[in-house]
Amino acid sequence: MTTVLPVLRVLDDAECRALLARHRVGRIAYSHRDRVDIEPVTFAYDGDWLFCRTSIGSKLSTLAHNPWCAFEVDEVHAMFDWTSVVVKGSFHLLDPELGSPDTYRRAFTLLSSLVPGTFSSDDPVPHRTILFGIHAAEITGRTSSTDRE
Repeated sequence: MTTVLPVLRVLDDAECRALLARHRVGRIAYSHRDRVDIEPVTFAYDGDWLFCRTSIGSKLSTLAHNPWCAFEVDEVHAMFDWTSVVVKGSFHLLDPELGSPDTYRRAFTLLSSLVPGTFSSDDPVPHRTILFGIHAAEITGRTSSTDRE
């Protein structure tokens, strides 16, 4: 029996961005003092931005005080056949009255296309009233494959 060893390789920028564009759920990691948390969130990808929705809670209060975070998206097909992208960047609350109204509108438009009814009476997650963005300072990725074709 022949053992096929996995081959690991670093993804180029275009491959990383293509994976982000294909997905709608990722994990945001953030820290405060000696505690690290990671939570799944839905997102929309747009160039150097990831846009998300949240509600008032510990994630929001932590990121408001320490805006540096990481975001990960994976495609897993088998134990040694996977692709993973990590975005490192800064958390930004988006408000239509403050900051950049254009960025808020862009985030709202993208998120509304993913979840029709966003911020309306048909919203499936009406408690998520806060839009935020992660501005990507660094995007990296790796892949593992046993496929030799």
